[in-house]
Amino acid sequence: MDQRATGAERPLPHDFAIVIVGAGFAGLEVAKELGRAGIGVTVLDRQNHHLFQPLLYQVATAGLSAADIAEPVRKVLRGHESVQVLLGEVAGIDAAARRVQLADGASLRYDVLVLAAGAVDSHFGHDEWKPHLLGLKSLADAQAIRSRVLLAFEQAERSPDAAEQQRLMTIAIVGGGPTGVELAGSLAELCRHTLADDFRAIAPEHARIMLIEAGPRLLAGFSQEASRYAEKRLRTLGVEVLTDTAVEDVRDGEIRIAGRSVAVGHTLWAAGVAASPLAAMPGAETDRAGRVLVDETLAVPGLPGVYALGDLAHCPGPDGKPLPGLAQVAKQQGRHLGRGLVRHIRDGAPLEPFRYRGRGNTAIVGRNAAVFEQGGFRIRGWFAWFSWVVIHVYLLVGFQNRIRVSVQWLWRYLTYERGARLVTEEDRLPARGTAAAEPAKTGPHF
Repeated sequence: MDQRATGAERPLPHDFAIVIVGAGFAGLEVAKELGRAGIGVTVLDRQNHHLFQPLLYQVATAGLSAADIAEPVRKVLRGHESVQVLLGEVAGIDAAARRVQLADGASLRYDVLVLAAGAVDSHFGHDEWKPHLLGLKSLADAQAIRSRVLLAFEQAERSPDAAEQQRLMTIAIVGGGPTGVELAGSLAELCRHTLADDFRAIAPEHARIMLIEAGPRLLAGFSQEASRYAEKRLRTLGVEVLTDTAVEDVRDGEIRIAGRSVAVGHTLWAAGVAASPLAAMPGAETDRAGRVLVDETLAVPGLPGVYALGDLAHCPGPDGKPLPGLAQVAKQQGRHLGRGLVRHIRDGAPLEPFRYRGRGNTAIVGRNAAVFEQGGFRIRGWFAWFSWVVIHVYLLVGFQNRIRVSVQWLWRYLTYERGARLVTEEDRLPARGTAAAEPAKTGPHF
């Protein structure tokens, strides 16, 4: 990698190995750029699908099915013959030997290693809360939320106790960022419109949905005007918005806030993230959130041939603060690094600094309501909502997914119906309480 070209293009050694860990937005973009150039690369992920995480909350609230926002990694990359996809879980990284150790005992040698394994939920040092929470980082998480919420209404319908009915129909969402806001708005619409006429003994439209934020306002990364707009819209939907309210304890069927306990059916976590545990494996320097510190070229200092990007990397922006964990950041980093590696490998050109070009922040707050901001350009309401729809359909991987999601959203807009409300026998078996219902977490997607 440190050699310089002696001609217009230099051939690669037959044993030159590039390994990408993670098939998210960043990892896929690197693989595509290398694949277009015909450079051999191995993509490793512990799941066989690429997940469009910005729409996970729609699966969690029965708006979309899992297949609508996921695409097989092999299908995405099958047009690039030099790209190999492997299903496997990383157990360790030996940076000195340049090998990636897999959980099944196998290992992969690398000359270039790209770490793009994403992030996991952070509970701010309260790991004891984890069994009583439902996070939203994977398809399994989203399907668990959908099943547990729907089952809670089914249990409430059968319960003769009014207090127990109210508890089951109380949902606490922790975290007032875009994920928490979007989740709260979608759940409120599910309860007040889709489920309202489906039950006889309970009134789903009277479900209590609490959005709890420790900071002074919702959507802290947006303007004050956007925060006020989001809070007003959520309150119109019946969401109970609690700001300046820290969570003190979470237990099975209970959450403690502001010195009082609230009986809840489920507590959903959208409050914070930390880098994948994979970030610490190669011995790189990390920040307080566990993200790998990288230089301006996305290289990891002190580890030759190792790069980190996406949610796993601490990459400073123009203001010196780390870039946010957004899909657009990961995609731009992946495309930049992929193209840079092609030039570097083929002709020895040095890697260029990464410069992020923000395309704005957006969050949906319910039907016909959203906020979009890019610098001084700010819009709210229906036009922002429609722009959000168009952008997210465009960003979906797979033409058939775009068509399917567009049709489902149009039908839902016209009828308020949500078709992904099936609860299987497998979903029903563990549903005896939040702690029992929580599926075992097996780590991040890498």
